[in-house]
Amino acid sequence: MFKAKKIAAGAFALCFAAAAVGCGGSKDDSSSHVDQVKIEDTDKIEAIPDGADNELEWLSYFDINPTKGAEKRADLTLFEKKGGKIKYTNTTSMTKYDTLANRVLANDVPDMFWYEQKMTFPNYCVKGMFQPVDDIVDFDSDLWADVKDTADQFTLKGEHYVAPVKYVANSVLTYDKDVIEACALDDPYELYMNDEWNWDTWYDMMDEYVKGAEGDEQRYGVNGWFAPFIFQSTGHTLIEYDADKDEYVSNITDPNFDRATDLLYNISKNGMYYGDWVGQASDCFKKNILFFAMGPWAASDTHTPRDGSNWGIVPIPSDPNADAKYTSVEINAYMWVKGSTKKEAMKTWMECAKLVNTDPTYIEADKEKFFVNNPNWTEEMYQMAYSELSSSNWVQLIDPGYGISTTLSNDDAAANDTKEAVVAYMYSSVMKTDDDGAQYTWTQLRETYSGTIDSELKTFNEEYKKFIGKIGRAHV
Repeated sequence: MFKAKKIAAGAFALCFAAAAVGCGGSKDDSSSHVDQVKIEDTDKIEAIPDGADNELEWLSYFDINPTKGAEKRADLTLFEKKGGKIKYTNTTSMTKYDTLANRVLANDVPDMFWYEQKMTFPNYCVKGMFQPVDDIVDFDSDLWADVKDTADQFTLKGEHYVAPVKYVANSVLTYDKDVIEACALDDPYELYMNDEWNWDTWYDMMDEYVKGAEGDEQRYGVNGWFAPFIFQSTGHTLIEYDADKDEYVSNITDPNFDRATDLLYNISKNGMYYGDWVGQASDCFKKNILFFAMGPWAASDTHTPRDGSNWGIVPIPSDPNADAKYTSVEINAYMWVKGSTKKEAMKTWMECAKLVNTDPTYIEADKEKFFVNNPNWTEEMYQMAYSELSSSNWVQLIDPGYGISTTLSNDDAAANDTKEAVVAYMYSSVMKTDDDGAQYTWTQLRETYSGTIDSELKTFNEEYKKFIGKIGRAHV
């Protein structure tokens, strides 16, 4: 559908096709890997009432139950203490929605399903695959109040469909502090702590580093996954919900994107971008790349720094012109399948999943174990990678463009060279080149894809209007 020079972008698209799967990382980022011996019963969660159905069917491409010899998850251990159990039904990441749709149509529904940024909301909620969670989640309670603002962005007719149990950084910038010092550059962490870490300071640092190469040395500023977050740091997304029109609209002409695409275009044009796939931070640094933009998984566990390493981590830089620091994080959440009647068990499971990612006792135990497996990480690295982006310093931005239609949102169905749906493609497209090696411009891309975006939104909004017409006005 769209032409692009085939480089390694396909590898990036495939790696991030499923929000719960990291390349080389753990399949389920929602799990707390706290030692089982530390999991004790708690009166903060009520047990499943006697007589209620206590078994939940989990339809997914990864299992909540541990495999043989593996450590049992903290949330599952707690759930079992409350009288629950989980039955796993396997599907694949490519066919998961088709499998769910067939089960719903056959009135043979599972109980819960993994939330993924791509397609789950609003598309498959409008298609009737999921039901609201307000009957089982009290967003005004102490347990859930901290995610209410985010959950409010996942509403139809004022009813919540997504209850986040955990936020995970989609991408952070990992760097080698020794290289920063050797090149007499400012430490990005210090810049961040002084509220000076933004597009401008990041670009200038990469520019200075690349221009400092001597002889035959080849240097680059950045590799990895960062382009969408530059767009989103403006506080806007390519597709947004318009409350006045009560529909989803194209935001492709937003002038903020002219600034974002200028930054991305120049990073590529001026030789700062290394576009091939690199699977871990250490390999990135060996290629004289200053920043590795990827989820924390790519710098931890099997990818963790070796003895003698001196790494740092900072968030993707913020927009210096924005009114706040905006970010979009990976949301871990469990969707309640439409037709499931196991209210009591679902309520208990959701609370167990939330508690192990909220209660300080579980969080600290998880952190202690992380440092056992990653002894060369520092406290500041851990804070930046696992806490900072979910703090009050950042505004969580939900991008509906990833959940509108197959053409706009579903990478699994993309037919272009880079295997990206239109929205994902456009976020990074100014860093790509055509078959003749010419770099795309934002003006060119807007002209090429505005018609497709408008057409897909028109079709989706018609379906959306029919859906809300049955139950009332949405987002009210």
